[in-house]
Amino acid sequence: MQENNKTLGEFIIENQKDFPYSSGELSRIFNSIKLAAKVVSHKVNKAGLVDIIGGVGEKNVQGEDQQKLDVYANEIFIQTLINREIVCGIASEENDDFITVEGSDKSHNNKYVLLMDPLDGSSNIDVNVSVGTIFSVYRRITPIGTPVTLEDFLQPGINQVAAGYVIYGTSTMLVYTTGCGVNGFTLNPAIGSFYLSHPKMTIPADGSIYSVNEGNYVHFPQGVKDYIKYCQLEEEDRPYTSRYIGSLASDIHRNIIKGGIYLYPTSSKAVKGKLRLLYECNPMAFIVEQAGGKASDGFDRVMEIVPTSLHERSAFFCGSTNMVNKIEDCMLKAKLSKY
Repeated sequence: MQENNKTLGEFIIENQKDFPYSSGELSRIFNSIKLAAKVVSHKVNKAGLVDIIGGVGEKNVQGEDQQKLDVYANEIFIQTLINREIVCGIASEENDDFITVEGSDKSHNNKYVLLMDPLDGSSNIDVNVSVGTIFSVYRRITPIGTPVTLEDFLQPGINQVAAGYVIYGTSTMLVYTTGCGVNGFTLNPAIGSFYLSHPKMTIPADGSIYSVNEGNYVHFPQGVKDYIKYCQLEEEDRPYTSRYIGSLASDIHRNIIKGGIYLYPTSSKAVKGKLRLLYECNPMAFIVEQAGGKASDGFDRVMEIVPTSLHERSAFFCGSTNMVNKIEDCMLKAKLSKY
């Protein structure tokens, strides 16, 4: 999918018109993201050579064990964004509360807030499996010049103005959308620049891959069990192939390219789901929809859910449109059968 030698910076400048209301912020936000991503990528690639793998002995607000790279990536992204005074607020999966960003003149004149999962799938780092960063950008609701409030972050996904992910794998890739399609850029580590490698990414309407942690099968809702059985049936185009990495960005990235569905349902162990609506579900839903796919909580469009808390969780089914339609059908039939 190689195209030309167009860099991420050049591409953003050429497509600035696709970012309404902006007067250069898009370029500045992505300059910060790509800088932080390069620093994190460098550190990830040194895992095993320096003391950066393993846990820190603490839990984050989610009650999950924090990895050293979780903390490192979180600090790098936050400090890079704060130092460049581009956004007025930051919310991270690793932080209890949002961060208010003041300018050097103590003003609050920036227009955008950024939400992120700084190191998605960090438990995989110890075994040299791909991890990622997921981010989402919204235009603030409160008046410019005032401090941000919780209201600025609790917006439905349909209000996103940009979203993306970075994969730290065999190569480091940054994939993003501003609502005008999806494009992917690969880092050339020799010169430190991201180059357009995957222009106009689209996900097939059908696929043959399903991604789910089947170890939790007995805890899943009946509709999800029915769908998994459907995937495993011997038919003309089935059984489907099961592929689950455990890093959301990596699983979604594969499925965008090859066609497939990612499933993280509610369960008897996680009655509200496990993935975070603001840091994981909404940005991935925006990207997949812009690539021609679909994202659902099993019944409704994910991006239309109005969040009520920073760390709200949701069921998440995302990928090829026909595959998501099928699981919604299974969920509805299972629900109706109870009555």
